[in-house]
Amino acid sequence: MLDYAQLCTAAREAVFLASAVCREVQASLDELKAITKDDKSPVTVADFAAQAIVAKVLSDQLGEDVILVGEEDSKWLRQEEHATHRQATLAAVQAVWEDATEKDMLDAIDIGAGDTHHAGYWTLDPVDGTKGFLRNQQYAIALAYVERGTPVVGVMGCPNLPSDFSAPLDVPDPHGCLYAAIKGDGVYAHPADDAGEKPIEIRRLDHVEGEPISVCASVEKAHSNVNDTDRILEYLAERGTPSREPTRLDSQAKYAVTGRGQADAYLRLPTRPGYVERIWDHAAGSLVATEAGCFVTDIFGNALDFSHGRGLEKNKGVICAPPRVHGLVIGAIEALGIGANT
Repeated sequence: MLDYAQLCTAAREAVFLASAVCREVQASLDELKAITKDDKSPVTVADFAAQAIVAKVLSDQLGEDVILVGEEDSKWLRQEEHATHRQATLAAVQAVWEDATEKDMLDAIDIGAGDTHHAGYWTLDPVDGTKGFLRNQQYAIALAYVERGTPVVGVMGCPNLPSDFSAPLDVPDPHGCLYAAIKGDGVYAHPADDAGEKPIEIRRLDHVEGEPISVCASVEKAHSNVNDTDRILEYLAERGTPSREPTRLDSQAKYAVTGRGQADAYLRLPTRPGYVERIWDHAAGSLVATEAGCFVTDIFGNALDFSHGRGLEKNKGVICAPPRVHGLVIGAIEALGIGANT
C-alpha cells in the first residue's frame, strides 16, 4: 500500500521549490521580455522551470520510476531558435537546483511526458493561470497524485494569494499560500515562502439559509459561460438566495478560495459543445476543496472521473461549493436546462 504521507511530503517540497522559482521569474518580467523579445516569455520560462523542479524533486524522493503527466515537454525548448528561452529557463532552475546543466533540465522536463495508463500517476500544471501570472496577480502550481481515477494527494502553491481574506486579490502577497491535502485526512495551509511554518487545517462552514452567496469567477470570462452563471444566480435570487459581487481571480486558486470560505461557489460552466476539461486543471484543486468541506462534481452532479486519459471525458463542467450551495446550484442547472446541448 502506498504511503500517502510520504507522497504528500515529496509533493509539498516540490511545489514549495517550484513556487520559489516562479516568484523569481515573476520578479523579472520586464527583463525577460526585453531579452527574449517575447511578451509571453516569462510564463513560458516559469512553466518549463517549474516542471523541471517538480520532476527533479519527485524523482529524487520517490525514485526514478515516477510517472508524471505534465503540460509540457522539452521539444520546443530544445530548438536552436529558442536558445534564449532555454538559457533563461536554466537560470531560473539554477535558483534552487544550483548544479543543473541544460541536459539535466531538459531531461527533467521530459519526465512529465508520462501517460495515464497506470494504476497511479502524478499530474502537474506548472503554472495554472498564465494571464494572472503575466499581470503579477494570481496563479497556481498544481500537483496531484491520482490513484485509480481519483486524486488522493494534492498540493497547490499559490505564491501571490494572501492568507488574509480582507487583502485584495489583485495585489501580490509577499508570502502566498500553499495547500496540501490527503484524501480523507483534510487539507492544511502553509505559507508559500516558509516550509518550516506550522500548518493550519482548513475547514469551511456550510452556507446558512438566507445569506447571500459569492461566486468565485475567472478574470478571463472565456473560461466559463458567464451568461449561464448569471442565469443561475438570478434563478436562486428569485427563490430567496441573493448573490454578492463575484470574487474574481485566475487559476485553480479559486478552489482554495472557495474551500477556505472566501467565496461560496466556483462554477466552471461549458463554453462550447464538446469541450473537455484537462485533468491537471482540476486534480489538485478539487481535492483541496473537497477536503476543506466542499462538494466538487460536474454540472450534473457526477463525481469528476480522472480515469479517461488526459481529459475529464465523462464530465461536463465543474461545480465546487459547500453542500447547501452545491445542491442549490445543481437544482438551478437542472431547472434551467443548462448543459443539455453541450
